[in-house]
Amino acid sequence: MKTAIIIPSRMNSTRFPGKSLALLEGSDGEKRSLVERCFIAAREIGVDEIYVATDHEEIAEHVRGFGGQAMMTPESCRNGTERCAFLLDQIDADLIINFQGDAPLIPADFGRALIEYMAIHPEAEMATPVMPCDREQLIALREDRMKGQVGGTTAAIASDGRALYFSKEVLPTSDALVESSPSDVYLHIGLYAYRRGVLSQYVNWSEGHLEKIEGLEQLRFLENGKRIDCVKVNSNGRAFWEVNNPEDVLRVENALKQRGIK
Repeated sequence: MKTAIIIPSRMNSTRFPGKSLALLEGSDGEKRSLVERCFIAAREIGVDEIYVATDHEEIAEHVRGFGGQAMMTPESCRNGTERCAFLLDQIDADLIINFQGDAPLIPADFGRALIEYMAIHPEAEMATPVMPCDREQLIALREDRMKGQVGGTTAAIASDGRALYFSKEVLPTSDALVESSPSDVYLHIGLYAYRRGVLSQYVNWSEGHLEKIEGLEQLRFLENGKRIDCVKVNSNGRAFWEVNNPEDVLRVENALKQRGIK
């Protein structure tokens, strides 16, 4: 099963303009851009090809400068899934992995778990990882929402593992979960595995109502009756945060240093 990773990377992020080129310091004191750190993390998964899909020449030049492959996509692409779909005709792969360009802390084993899942479930059209929260993560997610910030996306999951819903709110909302069972809250990890067929359908559907409200691209699949399989992964004590806001840079830098990532 030939597999390619695409890292969507746009310049005009709503909450953090230019964040793809924002510098993050690693454990060796070296600063690397967010997009380069995502590229390095993606490379550890071990796939056939890695591409950065961008709408901005400055990002493309930067990617080529550190040895990556940059591919241009239109500014009209509204999200990373649309960027991946735009490149389908230019990429020779059976499985496409969308590696979110704001998630440099995604461990390689999360990506390998997705690829393995798709290999042993040929009926699955797409899959994405979810991670049970610990108490510290759950408190941080709730505090971010109280400040009006997005600290992450959570998933509501059926007993058979399919996604019921994704939200930037913390689901479920019970206060009791913080003390009793924070692991009942699943943090969604910004990584998607698609078969070519379902990805090609995505751009033929109109932007979904819930997708627009939440600002979450994966909801378009659910709104059009597609199943998203959730693959449960474990942090094994590794902190996981995305760069959604400028304030997240320090949080991610601290995690890079704790993990010894240069």
